[in-house]
Amino acid sequence: PDRKAGRGQKLTASAVKQLALAHNIPVYQPLHFKSSTEEGLAAQAELKALNADVMVVAAYGLILPQVVLDTPKYGCLNIHGSLLPRWRGAAPIQRAIATGDRETGVTIMKMAAGLDTGDMMYKTLCPIEASDTSASLHDKLAIQGATA
Repeated sequence: PDRKAGRGQKLTASAVKQLALAHNIPVYQPLHFKSSTEEGLAAQAELKALNADVMVVAAYGLILPQVVLDTPKYGCLNIHGSLLPRWRGAAPIQRAIATGDRETGVTIMKMAAGLDTGDMMYKTLCPIEASDTSASLHDKLAIQGATA
């Protein structure tokens, strides 16, 4: 989902969303998929109507319920900016730098219920240079994730 960013805390689309929209790829970012609400049920129905073979998320920030994970024919994939399982969850790039890790990478995993759980399908390594910042490392990992 879009997040507040910058000094003005303006709602900002992620780089993934911006790229998808630039290439006329539909982007769905419901606030939740809870079966207990009309909005959640509508979001589930919208996904099901796509009859998708696979669903890919990157930097999504929400745990998807099992009903959503079961919707695509072959499941859901997560492109995660760290070498799982070390940095599950939010801010993996910042945590890798803060703890002095010498390398990180991108993990592509088949999603399961839970936070960054599921079978890891692919990993690629990325050295963390002394000069790297969260922004520079994010950019490197974005390229790796896109080409994985």
